[in-house]
Amino acid sequence: MQDRKKSQSFTDGRRQFIRTGLGVASGLALPAGFVSEALAADQPPIGTWPAGASGSSVFIGISVPRTGTYAVQGEDELKGYLLAIEHINAGHPLIKQISPKTKKGVLGKELKYGVADSAAKPNDAVQAQQRFITENKAIMITGGTSSAVAVALNKLAQREKVLFVCGISGSNDTTGKDCVRYGVRQNFYGETAANAIGPALLKAYGKNKKAAFMTPDYTYGHTVTKSVNDYLTKNGGWTMVTNQVSPLGAPDFSSYLTNIANSGAEFLINVNWGHDAVLSTQQAKQFGLLPKMKLVIPYQIPFLAREVGADVTEGVYAATDFWWTMQDKYPLAKMFVEEFEKKFGYKPEWGAENAYMEFALWAEAVENAGTFYPPDVIKSYETPRKLNSMVGEVQWRAADHQLIRPVVIVKGKAPKDMKNKEDFWEVVEVVAGAGLMQKPDAFGCNLGSPT
Repeated sequence: MQDRKKSQSFTDGRRQFIRTGLGVASGLALPAGFVSEALAADQPPIGTWPAGASGSSVFIGISVPRTGTYAVQGEDELKGYLLAIEHINAGHPLIKQISPKTKKGVLGKELKYGVADSAAKPNDAVQAQQRFITENKAIMITGGTSSAVAVALNKLAQREKVLFVCGISGSNDTTGKDCVRYGVRQNFYGETAANAIGPALLKAYGKNKKAAFMTPDYTYGHTVTKSVNDYLTKNGGWTMVTNQVSPLGAPDFSSYLTNIANSGAEFLINVNWGHDAVLSTQQAKQFGLLPKMKLVIPYQIPFLAREVGADVTEGVYAATDFWWTMQDKYPLAKMFVEEFEKKFGYKPEWGAENAYMEFALWAEAVENAGTFYPPDVIKSYETPRKLNSMVGEVQWRAADHQLIRPVVIVKGKAPKDMKNKEDFWEVVEVVAGAGLMQKPDAFGCNLGSPT
């Protein structure tokens, strides 16, 4: 008992010393983040902290699909991550526009990383990230492209108490019923896509139309289809005449397209993603459904226009996160497009933009916290402040860790109107984000305890 009292006295004394010492030092020039790091150091270990932040570098675990139906999109996303890491480590001017306190690295620590192929399979992604956490003491993990992967990594992050910065994920569930305190998401999703593209469709085509949906059979597909159908039904009197649900990586869409052909639909709303979207759209053209039916892409697929051809996407409305011609309006978009094209030789799609912004905003959150201590970084995300981005001013929503950001409506250009080989889409409207979002708890989000 006496030993326990001595131990408690020593602990209390140590804490008092830190508080007093920091008070004395407040008038001195201290290294960036010193106060927060010192206070965080007085906390018990959590996740990979403090081991993962004890050296001159910190490690990030990246999992993207490099094989399988989402591989093309995964590679584009990876390029965005790698450019962000390069820029953060160098203290690039673009990063400083988003994270003003960044010099070189995050809190002066170099970013190192590992990359794993998730193949858009949740188990593969979780196993890879578990290794990064256990073996490399990853201070942050990222991945997605498939929302099923994103949801699985949400759960891993919460269990391991390691921050998950979500990659591409269009499901409402990611920051809805499957939200977690240790997860954040930058990009748009089903509900915001529906509420942005819905008015554009009603304005262009009117009310009381018949629509056929093509839906991939997992959380992304089901939630996007529901949000889009709910909007069009409630606000425009549209009718879903059929919903053709297919497995991820379906080799052939003939049976689904036959059902659509016999449905009486005037519109084909294709929610499929990646190569599934390419294949189903190509086959819809071969079946003669396009351009007989109007094609709608409520959640734009990077590289779809390139793969299926501008003659197919001409006049097609789509909702997206970003399109490279936005460089004409937003200075940070111009910087990003130029840097990305210089490094990789093509105009970035929105997957790369999303990945870059996720890392840039993470750097800002950590720098604002002044520490890698996870609960403090989470509090940093949850502290309202206006942030710079490639699509204007944005802000995190504390209640569900979803970024409040605009959704971009684009319309496919005719081949004759394309100014270059990558000029597939015309930006029709940039819709402000706040009015597109559901109430924070509408989809069942409950973040739970910070720790």
